[in-house]
Amino acid sequence: MKQKSRKKSSKNFLTDSVRDYEIQSKSISLLLDGMANSGGFESKNLWNGINIIRTMTKDANCTRFLSFVGSIISTGARGIIKDMLKRKMFDCVITTCGALDHDIARTSTKYYSGDFRMDDNMLYKKNIHRLGNVLVPQNNYGPVIEEKVQNCLNGLYQKGSHSVSTFEITRHIGSTLDESSFLYWASKNDIPVIVPGIVDGAVGSQIWFFYQKHKDFSVNILLDETKLSDLVYEANKTGAFIIGGGISKHHTLWWNQFRGGLDYAVSITTSSEWDGSLSGALVAEAISWGKVKANAKQTTIHAEATTLLPLIYAALLDK
Repeated sequence: MKQKSRKKSSKNFLTDSVRDYEIQSKSISLLLDGMANSGGFESKNLWNGINIIRTMTKDANCTRFLSFVGSIISTGARGIIKDMLKRKMFDCVITTCGALDHDIARTSTKYYSGDFRMDDNMLYKKNIHRLGNVLVPQNNYGPVIEEKVQNCLNGLYQKGSHSVSTFEITRHIGSTLDESSFLYWASKNDIPVIVPGIVDGAVGSQIWFFYQKHKDFSVNILLDETKLSDLVYEANKTGAFIIGGGISKHHTLWWNQFRGGLDYAVSITTSSEWDGSLSGALVAEAISWGKVKANAKQTTIHAEATTLLPLIYAALLDK
């Protein structure tokens, strides 16, 4: 009987699909306000971070950057990223290729809830990828991204766009997706989505495959740098909400040094600073590089992003 039970469960674990958040409740504020004087270590940082983001998004003179890692788009946090761009809370997105991959895949297919301790050999035999505790059937990922990206690149190419930036690629892809997509809302609201490491993912591989048949096609990443240059040099103030680390975090900080640093900066990370990595570095460390102003409103929150984003966004909606 036990063996039958195990067999049955192994066949039916693709049942609970991942769903995006739809934040409407406004009852969170009193709880978060209590964190101001709680003496809690990261809870006070969270309260401070929310206030900084709130001030930043209401500052009409501030050009706002949203930086995040791709993995959170495989989770329900995708809905929060989408809503923030729908509400035009940010003026520019800097992210990774994985964010594009998951946004495209989840627009037309489903991801599922799993577990961190699942048998990965078994999942491999069943053609299921595991990303933490998120399950991604292979047919819901690679083939879907391939079809969408090849069609989009062909569309750009046929229009005469043979040398394109990553923000032009993401804008065009977004225009072909539905309203559940963060790329859709970025495209609709003319918010550039810049991907410095565009080749590091499924979308990047499809760009390379397209290039094999169209040798006069290229991605000109210097056009992205020009876009960032225009944004930072024309800004009266700049601010950034940085979710996770890696290349998206660094690129956001790097470009803001050319205008004397960010005026607002909030970072969420699970990484430690003692190994010298950028992902774990406190936002305050960037002051020494001129990437964040000495008098900036800034904080680093040590926590897991998908846990905090619903709280942060609910608090922002409240006020």
